[in-house]
Amino acid sequence: MNDMSRRIWWQVYPLGFCGAPVRPQSDDERRMVPRLDRLINWLDYMKGMGCDGLLLGPIFDSDTHGYDTTDFYKIDSRLGDDETFDRLVAACHERDIALMLDGVFNHVGRDFPEFQCELGQAQSELNDGKPVGHNDEDMFSFFKAEDGTLDYAKFEGHAILPAFNHDAPGVADLVTDVMVHWMRRGVDAWRLDAATTVPTTFWAKVLPRVRGEISDAWFMGEAIHGDYPQFVHDSTIDTVTQYELWKAIWSSLKDGNFFELDWCLKRHDAFLETFTPQTFIGNHDVTRIASQIEDEEKLALANVILFTVGGTPSVYYGDERAWKGDKTEGVGGDDIVRPQYPQRPEDLAEDGAWMYRLTGELAAIRSARPWMTDATSEPVLLENRHYIYDVTARDGSAGIRVDMDLDKTPHADIYDKGNASTGTGKLLLHVEHHAA
Repeated sequence: MNDMSRRIWWQVYPLGFCGAPVRPQSDDERRMVPRLDRLINWLDYMKGMGCDGLLLGPIFDSDTHGYDTTDFYKIDSRLGDDETFDRLVAACHERDIALMLDGVFNHVGRDFPEFQCELGQAQSELNDGKPVGHNDEDMFSFFKAEDGTLDYAKFEGHAILPAFNHDAPGVADLVTDVMVHWMRRGVDAWRLDAATTVPTTFWAKVLPRVRGEISDAWFMGEAIHGDYPQFVHDSTIDTVTQYELWKAIWSSLKDGNFFELDWCLKRHDAFLETFTPQTFIGNHDVTRIASQIEDEEKLALANVILFTVGGTPSVYYGDERAWKGDKTEGVGGDDIVRPQYPQRPEDLAEDGAWMYRLTGELAAIRSARPWMTDATSEPVLLENRHYIYDVTARDGSAGIRVDMDLDKTPHADIYDKGNASTGTGKLLLHVEHHAA
């Protein structure tokens, strides 16, 4: 099993975290500012809550929010430059923190040079009355719209996000080279944005080439819907985001229906037979868990579930402080869940410190039991508002028991079962948060 799958990740959206202008309106707002240095101030903070992997959102040159890339080989000037990046890599590795970057390889921004070049050529062909159509050699796909104007393939219909033509050899060459380039610069793993919107044949072509250069390369694909195991098999990706479990965690706690969670954990165990899912209760694309659940006593139990079931867990920055934020649609709808952090941890308000401490306690339990990464869970007692489940190592050599009860003050007890097949064992942690 790759070491990356055993790590606990802290996910950060750099442009927001570092206070960069997300939709810059002037050259001054695009000038080079080494804002990535701010992250170095937080590495000991993340280690303090048990995280040993830093998962960064987009850091490459882009038009606005980072997912509209204009240069895969250049650090966004709003975040710094190559030297800034090198300082962050060195600081991470000094602390045994793995670094994962966000690879946005489904689409680019409109100012991406190759897109602008092909756009000009296609427009000339259209103006000259020549046919405009799909060409497997072109990196982008253009066509004549019904109104006679030139159009092109886009990500989810967004005009600012031209989609790559993944049949083009040049796209595979580019993506391979980009990933190898940054891994040679110190990157340990890649998150592949919108991975399931890219043909699995593309990943199956590119990822082995990267592994041929970087033998321990590790890839996490964003997968919201679909057949997770089949996608992992066909694409050769190592893992995908477990959105099914994310939904079941907050929904079962909010509604007082542990049957939903139990059903999902059965599917989760089936996934674990073929790959180790990436688990989470929050990320940069969803309403915060504290806003979904609201009840802080139940919110504490969401963290308990995340850290006690099999998988590769990540904590989204702000969730470890129980911050709230409702994602909305439209321009700027993500801003509230991608906030700025202060310059240093000591500048944080004390609000939410209880969740930071709890996260550290749960991470310590997990880090002391590396077998939990691919452990299976089995219900012992299942009721709407009371759920007990055992989590057991694949070889049966160790286990824990989790007892969650939503009645009165919601609480959970975590026991170390050791090698015992019956009984509860030693109490490791009692979780009961009394909201102010």
